[in-house]
Amino acid sequence: QVQLVESGGGLVQPGGSLRLSCAASGSTLDDGVGWFRQAPGKEREPIACISRVDAVTYYADSVKGRFTVSIGNDKNTVHLQMNSLKPEDTAVYYCATGSYDPDYGDPPLCSYHNSYWGQGTQVTVSS
Repeated sequence: QVQLVESGGGLVQPGGSLRLSCAASGSTLDDGVGWFRQAPGKEREPIACISRVDAVTYYADSVKGRFTVSIGNDKNTVHLQMNSLKPEDTAVYYCATGSYDPDYGDPPLCSYHNSYWGQGTQVTVSS
């Protein structure tokens, strides 16, 4: 069973950058790996997901062009580079991994079977 631990969250001013990391232990990351976030009073949403099979990515419209998801060189860590941060990016950020079906889910790349989740890391964007 894989355990996921996120790091890199914190307080940043609008326009700033943060880099989140998610390290897997106990087992390896599955084919699908993604970052999700949940803001106060809102549902959790997928924001950036990547396939370890072919490196195909998905980005939510709200973060496209500002966030970049990548797999680390050890193949067992996933990163989220966040640039040009906005106050509306404030949320708890979670990483998750699992298998996915390219013909199922919305979006498929972020819809996992037998998923595992980290505990989350707080990102606050404020002046």
